[in-house]
Amino acid sequence: MRTVLGITGASGAAFALDFLRRCPGDVWAVASRWGRAVLQEECGVSARALEETGVRLLADSDLAAPFSSGGNHFDAMVVLPCSASTMAKIACGIGDTLLTRTAHVALKERRRLVLCLRETPLTLIALENALKVTQAGAIVMPVMPAMYLKPTGVADLVSGFVDRVLALLGVEPPPAHRWRAAALPGDVQ
Repeated sequence: MRTVLGITGASGAAFALDFLRRCPGDVWAVASRWGRAVLQEECGVSARALEETGVRLLADSDLAAPFSSGGNHFDAMVVLPCSASTMAKIACGIGDTLLTRTAHVALKERRRLVLCLRETPLTLIALENALKVTQAGAIVMPVMPAMYLKPTGVADLVSGFVDRVLALLGVEPPPAHRWRAAALPGDVQ
C-alpha cells in the first residue's frame, strides 16, 4: 500500500508522527510550512530530523513532485492534522500546494482521502466545506480520541485515534483498541 500523509499547521503533530511510525507499506509525507513549524513547536521534530528517520518528506511548494499527477499511483491520502483552511482549499478546488493538489488527485482518481480535521468550534463555513468534500468522496474524521479505550495518557489517546485512521485504510487495529460492547442486562451470553 502506498500512502501520502499531509501535515498542516493545525495543532496535533503527535498524531502525524504516530501515523508515520505505524502506517505499513510505502509512506510519503508532505508538510506545509506551518505543518513543519507545528512539528517543531509541539514535538521538537524538525523536517531534517524527520527525514533522518527515513521519512520521505516532499516540499509542499513542489507542484512537480510525483503525487501531483494521477499518473503516479498512491492508494490513499490522509491529512493529519487537517486545518479548516486546508479543508476549505480542497472543498473549493484550490490545488496551489502539493498537499492540496495531491488531495485533488485522490478525489479525481477516486482514491481514499481522509481529512482528520483538527479545529473547534466549527463555523458554518467549515461545516459546509466538510459536506462538500464528503460529497466529493473524502472522509472527514475529526480528531476525537476515544475514551472507551480507557487511556492513561496522551500517548494512548494518540495511538487509539491513529488506529481508527489506519482501520479506514484496511489496517486491523490491535485487539486492545477494538470496541467491546458490554452485555446489557437480560442479554444471552
